[in-house]
Amino acid sequence: MPIQSVNPSNNQLIEVFEPHSDDYVQAAIERANLQFSSWKEESFEHKADLFNKLATVLEERKESLADIMTLEMGKLRVEGIAEVEKCALVCRYYADNAEKFLKDELLKSDHSKAFISYHPLGTILAVMPWNFPLWQVFRFAAPTLMAGNVGLLKHASNVQMCAQAIEDAFIEAGFPNGAFQNLRIGSSKVEAIIHDDSIKAVTLTGSEGAGSTVASVAGSKIKKSVLELGGSDPFIVLDNADMDFTVRAAVKARMRNCGQSCIAAKRFIVVERVYDEFADKFKSFLQAMRLGDPSDILTSCGPMASEALANELLKQVEESVAKGAKVLLGGKRSEREGAYFEPTILANLKPGMPAYEDELFGPVASLFKVKNEEEAIALANASKFGLGASIWTKDLVRGEMIARKIESGAVFVNHMVSSDPRLPFGGIKTSGYGRELSHLGIREFMNTKTIAIN
Repeated sequence: MPIQSVNPSNNQLIEVFEPHSDDYVQAAIERANLQFSSWKEESFEHKADLFNKLATVLEERKESLADIMTLEMGKLRVEGIAEVEKCALVCRYYADNAEKFLKDELLKSDHSKAFISYHPLGTILAVMPWNFPLWQVFRFAAPTLMAGNVGLLKHASNVQMCAQAIEDAFIEAGFPNGAFQNLRIGSSKVEAIIHDDSIKAVTLTGSEGAGSTVASVAGSKIKKSVLELGGSDPFIVLDNADMDFTVRAAVKARMRNCGQSCIAAKRFIVVERVYDEFADKFKSFLQAMRLGDPSDILTSCGPMASEALANELLKQVEESVAKGAKVLLGGKRSEREGAYFEPTILANLKPGMPAYEDELFGPVASLFKVKNEEEAIALANASKFGLGASIWTKDLVRGEMIARKIESGAVFVNHMVSSDPRLPFGGIKTSGYGRELSHLGIREFMNTKTIAIN
């Protein structure tokens, strides 16, 4: 079945792609496997040179690549440019640091010499989502290929223009044939690829359901998997927070990428002493946001990535309201053509409501009032998710103490949750397992080999 790329700003068809055949996919796997035999032997210096060239290609193409993201999934153009720049940054980061991260580590033991040696596994399959169509791929590809592995990309069906642009950038930078390849296939083809003996591991960023399926298949073949799944990140506001600073951060943390981010703040947990002030200012900022064409520099909230996603979000909001949630702002689809959804705030939330239990992947904020920080911690942890969290307080010692009690893969104090090549990234509970980025990320798809010599 052809794969369609649709502009969510107006629901117009952009391009139709023919999926790669099974024979093409098998040939791609064979090319990857063949390339791995030589790529793993390449020096760090040579691989770093290629990644620095790739970073330059991205920087030179950042405006055209941002235009593709805007056209294909509705990302604000200014956010798209920043995303491309971040991709270049992660390429340069691992070009500069991979050799240091993977050097032998001496161990103390009864042996005359003992050390850890890191060795690449082979061909790694990456199943990537549409919301950050370049960044999600490059934060996988840069450490994975710098470590000596090769990569196959199965990108989301609605961002195939982005997927092709990524492969084209690798080719222009001079990467050898088979080192990084895009597979234009549907999700139904992923299981067979994981079963192939040439595939040594798989990483997925996506939904809980997709992660469970991929992990099950990989586990049945005793293959490593790394999962970065959904999140319902708490944004905890204490009574001594700098309110103006905190509210501005709250708006950005919820509304970036039209709220379509796993690490977007979704549950705003505010102590009662400052709840009304926060709620009023938060509502005022969201009301002032301009909904419109994502290519327009004056737009602050573009469309969601598709009609289906916007309608699913509306269903979650309406179900929550039917069960007693209060709409403080928005709560409905925009009347303009396209996959638009009004910035929304829901309050009076209780267990059993989608806005309490589930991830709302779009411009909807869930607002909670709590008595004190103990109640805030309990509510923050009362979630099946555990990706990120943020705490807002002028007392940094207090903030750190609370951060240690939050059940998530990352906690930021007085800063919105964000990904940074220098910091490990990943979740716990149903938000996944394994880590990307930093020195931990580059070691995920390596054989951590112990060598002992008497």
